[in-house]
Amino acid sequence: MFDFLEETLKGEKSTPESGQTDRLSWSRPAEGVICFEPKKQSDKSMVVSVGIHGNETAPIEIVTELVKRLLKDQYPLKVRLLVILGNIEAIQQGKRYIEIDMNRLFNGEHANHKKCYETQRAEQLETIISDFYGAAPEHTKFHFDLHTAIRSSHHTRFGLLPFLHKGNYNPSMLTWLRSVGLEAIVINHAPTSTFSYFSSHQFSASSCTLELGKAKPFNQNDLQQFIGIEQGLINLLSNQTKKTSSTDKLQVYKVCEELTKTSDQFKLHVTDKVKNFTAYNKDFILASEGDEYHKVQQNIGYILFPNKHVKVGFRAGLLLQKEDELSIIVNS
Repeated sequence: MFDFLEETLKGEKSTPESGQTDRLSWSRPAEGVICFEPKKQSDKSMVVSVGIHGNETAPIEIVTELVKRLLKDQYPLKVRLLVILGNIEAIQQGKRYIEIDMNRLFNGEHANHKKCYETQRAEQLETIISDFYGAAPEHTKFHFDLHTAIRSSHHTRFGLLPFLHKGNYNPSMLTWLRSVGLEAIVINHAPTSTFSYFSSHQFSASSCTLELGKAKPFNQNDLQQFIGIEQGLINLLSNQTKKTSSTDKLQVYKVCEELTKTSDQFKLHVTDKVKNFTAYNKDFILASEGDEYHKVQQNIGYILFPNKHVKVGFRAGLLLQKEDELSIIVNS
C-alpha cells in the first residue's frame, strides 16, 4: 500500500488511483487528495484539510496517520471523507507558502491575484470540495481545516468559527470542540477568504479552523499534545459521539477588528515574541500607518496572529474581545 505523505513529499505520481478494502472504497481525484466512501450507507460528508500552510506539520502527521489506518481497515468508516494536503509545493519545501498565502485565496479570491501555484491550487480545491459535497447534497456537511500557529499562544489548542450570514452555529460543534481538548474558540466577525469560510458559506458546512500548537519541522512535534484531536476525528469518522467530562469552561472570543496592511508605511507595534491572546489595555497602539493609529477600543483587547511580514493588502493581525460561552451558538 502507498504512503500518502511520503509519496506527496517526494512528488511521486498518485499510483494506484483507486482501490477498496472490506469496509470502504477510495479514490484520488488529484495530487494530495484522497476520498473515502464507506460501503455502508452514510448521512454525513466530512472534509479534513491540512497543509494549507506548508510548514504546519503536526496536523499533517496526525491526519496522514489516520489515512494509513483507514487504508488498513483499522477504523470503521461511517461518513464520506475527503482528506486534503493543501499547499503541496510549500509542504515539500518546508515553507509557509511559495508566492502567496493560500488561506487568503478561497471563496473566489484567487481570481484577484496574479496566477501562481497557490491561486491555481486554491481554485482546484474549491472545485474538488464542490464535487465532493455535490455528490451527496442531502448529507450533513462538515469541514475541519487543521493548522498550527506561527508563534506561541496562551491557548495551545484553539479553533476559529467562520462568520455566519444567517442562522446559528451547529450546537453539536461546540460539544465536539470541547471534547477534543480545545481551550478557546474565536468567532469571526465578517466574511473572509479562508478555506473554512468557503465551505461554510458556499455549502452550509459546519466548519472550523483548528490551531494546534506552534509550527515545527516534520518529526519535531509532540503529538501527545493532540491526542484529543486525533481521537475526536476518529470518533467523527466512526460516527461516534463522546461527551466531555471536563468541567473547564471553553473561553470564547470574538473578532472586533482586523488589522490590515494597506501600504508599506504600516507598522505593527507588537514584538515577534508576543504570544497569541496577549492582553492589551484600552488605548494601546497596536499598529500605525502614517497618521492613522489602530488603538485598543475596549477596556481589554487580545491580539491574535500578529504578523508584520505579510504582503500589502493582507491581514496583519486580529483584535479580540472576550465573549460569554453561550454566544458561540448564536449568530452574533
